[in-house]
Amino acid sequence: MELTGNWFAESVSPDLAVLLRLRAVLFSGATAYQKVEVLDSEVFGRSLVLDGKTQSTEVDEFIYHESLVHPAMLFHPDPKSVFIGGGGEGGTLREVLAHRSVESATMIDLDREVVELCRAHLPNHHRGSFDDPRVTLRHEDARAFLQSGGDGFDVIVLDLVDPLEEGTAYLLYTDEFYRIAKARLNPGGVLVTQSGPAGLPNHRECFTTIFHTLSEVFTHAAAAQVHVPAFQTLWGFTIASDAPLQHQPEPGLDAAIAGRISKPLRHYDGGNPPGNVRPAKVPA
Repeated sequence: MELTGNWFAESVSPDLAVLLRLRAVLFSGATAYQKVEVLDSEVFGRSLVLDGKTQSTEVDEFIYHESLVHPAMLFHPDPKSVFIGGGGEGGTLREVLAHRSVESATMIDLDREVVELCRAHLPNHHRGSFDDPRVTLRHEDARAFLQSGGDGFDVIVLDLVDPLEEGTAYLLYTDEFYRIAKARLNPGGVLVTQSGPAGLPNHRECFTTIFHTLSEVFTHAAAAQVHVPAFQTLWGFTIASDAPLQHQPEPGLDAAIAGRISKPLRHYDGGNPPGNVRPAKVPA
């Protein structure tokens, strides 16, 4: 097979890479913090790529964002105040705001330029969520913001880039940071973080470590994984709380979704196992 056209190459693991043929490069450059690309392909539509790693794509971002947000939000009986760390595309914010109970969402993304690029080039990700009156959007260090004190949050959602050494989010995956975040949770609060690749070849990159770190900080921790096609592997999430992790209310997950979320979900549900974020066994 002859490869023609413009191709994007991405490493999945040290011994595996994939090629994606592009229709267009909508943006390619660097901010003060990272290299940024907004790409368009026939397979995945518009994609955000940071430092060479795909963050989300138009075709399947709903799998990632629903899996990150809704299990954790549904573990809380009545989430009114939510903190979002990262999440520049606006997909996480979109899903948080779909919960009828939410009165305020504070989103801290360090890189203003990335957020502005996503506003301009990824409208199907954010769907206008940045303009919701419940939203406070700030561009500063999430660790310093949480450490500075203030009102508590019912749910903290960490939609951060992977913890690469010398990366922008490396210090936001540590025991110390999780204790800072825990101190800003209201009683019964829930924290969830994306936890990197969880497939067999690369689950020890960060998925296992994040789970075990959160297990030391919180009384309860649960790991989950879901297949995101654009990531070429299973992707991990970790939910933690000092309160028991069980869906509220009890009539069933589908009933909770219908009662608490203001829009239809495309992936996360209680009836079809492939549509669920399912508990994952985490190796030592």
